[in-house]
Amino acid sequence: MKSHQGGAVYKNIALDIANKIVIGELKIDEKISGRSTLASMYNVSPETIRRAIALLEDMSVVSSTKGSGIEILSVPAAEKFIEKNKDTEYLNTVKENIFKLIEKKKELDDEIQVNFDKILDFIDRFKNITPFTLIELEINEGCNVLGKAVNEIRFWQATEATIVAYRRGEKIVISPGPNYVFRNGDIIVFIGNRNVYDKVYNYLYDTYPDDEKKK
Repeated sequence: MKSHQGGAVYKNIALDIANKIVIGELKIDEKISGRSTLASMYNVSPETIRRAIALLEDMSVVSSTKGSGIEILSVPAAEKFIEKNKDTEYLNTVKENIFKLIEKKKELDDEIQVNFDKILDFIDRFKNITPFTLIELEINEGCNVLGKAVNEIRFWQATEATIVAYRRGEKIVISPGPNYVFRNGDIIVFIGNRNVYDKVYNYLYDTYPDDEKKK
């Protein structure tokens, strides 16, 4: 298994060097870095670089001389090398990497959902063991305080409610603090005594005089 993985690595390095020759990043008669420098660049062993260069030498893409570096010989040879080695194994490696990234994204999405479910579960249980109430409220375009922070509008003084969390798209923030800024589409979770929903809703949507709404 290890030799197979190593083979994929040195072949991909050889393909990368050949591609740089074809696109002109590396030019004919130009000498490129020695094996040790390339090994550091690709984060592999010098032996892996030696095998990659040997593949290119076999098709006269480059010439390697000990102590003199690696010389670029032919663009057409580099093109032929790419065509010959652009095989199923190489493409499968790329495809496998894409699938891994998709799987990581799915795991992240699942983790976000799990944490949000925990918040909802906490809210449900909290209602049964405390005289306070935890409530959700969506912020929409009709909100009078869009773009303003909690401390800026004296939210607690006006409503006696405390925001304990909010959701913005897929992002969930616990204990956002007084610097939380109200945004269209947010869902805020707050805690307070009886009638706290009416207090918060009326404060955010109904209680500003018309002249203050224009500010």
